[in-house]
Amino acid sequence: MAVVTELIKEENGTLSFGNYELDSKTKLDGFEFKGDKYKIKTFNEITKLEKNGSFVYESVPGTTVHGFKASEDVVEFEVEGTEDSQITLELEASQEYDVAIEERDSGIVKTNLGGKLNLSVELNPGEVSKIVVKKIQ
Repeated sequence: MAVVTELIKEENGTLSFGNYELDSKTKLDGFEFKGDKYKIKTFNEITKLEKNGSFVYESVPGTTVHGFKASEDVVEFEVEGTEDSQITLELEASQEYDVAIEERDSGIVKTNLGGKLNLSVELNPGEVSKIVVKKIQ
């Protein structure tokens, strides 16, 4: 796959965003998708996505995300970058989620009081990792 040169775009009913190849912070505000407004900030050090002014996704260092879709119970996407990345998602507060990376169960993670879920992903240049985060009922 490739970086998103437009910074954020709609692809097959999902969002793709981020460009880890940029040397300086670049942002785009007001991208409309399914009735919501998104803001993206991205470059080689960080990628951050907000929806209607609220935090959605952040990675350090920067990444490119393809096929991002989120429902009440599941968040899934493919991510690529040049090196291992720390990813933070905003989900439901104090809730347990089952995390799978490349179809391997990574265990159950509980969000903090603010709803933040942190995970580490091993990334290699030119390779994409699929992430699936499912709410435990």
